[in-house]
Amino acid sequence: MTEASLQTSTPTLEQIRPAAIEQITDEAIANYLRHTYKMAEITALAEQDAKVVKTCEVLDITITDEELQVAGDAFRLKHRLLGSAQTLAWLEQQQISAEDWTQGIRIQLLTQKLKDRLFADSIDDHYLTNRDEYHRAAFSQILVSDLADALQIVQTLRAGKASFCEMALEHSQAKTSGEQGGFVGVRFVSTLMPEIRAAIAGVQAGEIIDPIKTQRGYHILRIEKWFAPTLSESVRAEILDLLFKSWLGAEDDRSA
Repeated sequence: MTEASLQTSTPTLEQIRPAAIEQITDEAIANYLRHTYKMAEITALAEQDAKVVKTCEVLDITITDEELQVAGDAFRLKHRLLGSAQTLAWLEQQQISAEDWTQGIRIQLLTQKLKDRLFADSIDDHYLTNRDEYHRAAFSQILVSDLADALQIVQTLRAGKASFCEMALEHSQAKTSGEQGGFVGVRFVSTLMPEIRAAIAGVQAGEIIDPIKTQRGYHILRIEKWFAPTLSESVRAEILDLLFKSWLGAEDDRSA
């Protein structure tokens, strides 16, 4: 091999550097959302914000400068933006202006005010009428795509040869349960998929449930704890959110 051919050989990985580009444009960002199939999701969220703003205009729901200031101070404290320099650096990192940030806070406040206006007075009656729907359960999950794998995992767990956490970290294909050792949190039973609701009815805490087939695959569940219905502040907030989302969905159906 000649010296010239050595000089023109394929560069090594260490010699290759990412190509330099200018700042990404809004068009490039939109194209990314399209080819990663996220455009519909982001569009739906943008439409929700637009509906909130328009409905608040109709109902004369507004945000005062004082409310914006309080919410902005709370945001800065939460994100440890304790001075103007830190706040400006954060805005630059997020590639947004101070006006963009303020509008985001305003929409959050408008959304909460609209929720309260529409449904805050209905929570108690709704809860009493639908009390059975507000049983909650803390549960863990392992999700796999193959029934044979699911049955083997259940057999291993019931034999005590491995912990649920170990098996979830190794096998679960669901992002949340795969990263958290199987634990997926506390959920209202009424919000779970019908197949799962039916399978966990009457199950005792700690019991490993046979694989449940859904469109996502085979779910192996363990109920960690049952919670009796109670109208705590956290449950009240969740009900308010559920009622609001249901209202938004109903508006979508009527406009379709």
